[in-house]
Amino acid sequence: MFPADSNLFLAAIIVIAVVVTVAKGVRIVPQGSKWLVQRLGKYHTTLDPGLNFTIPYVDDVAFKMTTKDIVLDVPSQEVITRDNAVIITNAVAYINIVDPNKAAYGVEDFGIAIQTIVQTTLRSIVGEMDLDDALSSRDLIKAKLKDAISQDIADWGVTLKNVEIQDINPSTTMQSAMEEQAAAERQRRATVTKATGDKEAAILEAEGRLEASRKDSQAQVVLAKASKEAIEMVTTAIGENEMPVMYLLGEKYVHAVQDLAQSPNSKMVVLPADIQATLKGILGR
Repeated sequence: MFPADSNLFLAAIIVIAVVVTVAKGVRIVPQGSKWLVQRLGKYHTTLDPGLNFTIPYVDDVAFKMTTKDIVLDVPSQEVITRDNAVIITNAVAYINIVDPNKAAYGVEDFGIAIQTIVQTTLRSIVGEMDLDDALSSRDLIKAKLKDAISQDIADWGVTLKNVEIQDINPSTTMQSAMEEQAAAERQRRATVTKATGDKEAAILEAEGRLEASRKDSQAQVVLAKASKEAIEMVTTAIGENEMPVMYLLGEKYVHAVQDLAQSPNSKMVVLPADIQATLKGILGR
């Protein structure tokens, strides 16, 4: 009885070992991936997506690489520009593994390696620019960065599809200084604008006074000419007869006295000292 049970147990172990062995030799690689197989510790082959077979216990899957695009975030860092301004910048790189063998064996960790080379190259590019140029030249920085690192990472079996500058901003201290500078510039412009406005207003006011003076002078000349013509006409009309002149003067005198008497501030009435002689002169007696 015992030998039969032992044989059954041994057969079960053999069946399990065969199943495990066959399972280890069958490799199903998912779409979008490539697996690197090492045989006895040495690179042997690359398995493409689908069903693949390997030698159990001899072949081993050492690396599983993706063939899809990888988004690699490059951490923020402080960069000093050519004019000694401090800015904070970061980037994002879009890469694709075209040679899994080089990516696995050409560098220890291609992700960290690419992050490091992007950071150092970005520092070098921005360090050769002034602050204003760095803040306004993202496309130029991106083009230089892509050209500089594409050849280097190609040696690792990786291609750089694109790189973008996410943020490029002055540091907190630099932002405060720039805001103060902008505020001072706005205040200066406001002061200049106000001074220019006051100057133009003063000029316009002076020109207005000058024009008014000219008009007054012209009016006085016109009035003087009118008075002259009136006097000449009256002189011609009366000739040597004084009575019309005396009458006109007396009439204006009487009107002036009436206006003075009707004034609310008047406290007395002014009459001529010789009123009888005045009336006789007016009446022509």
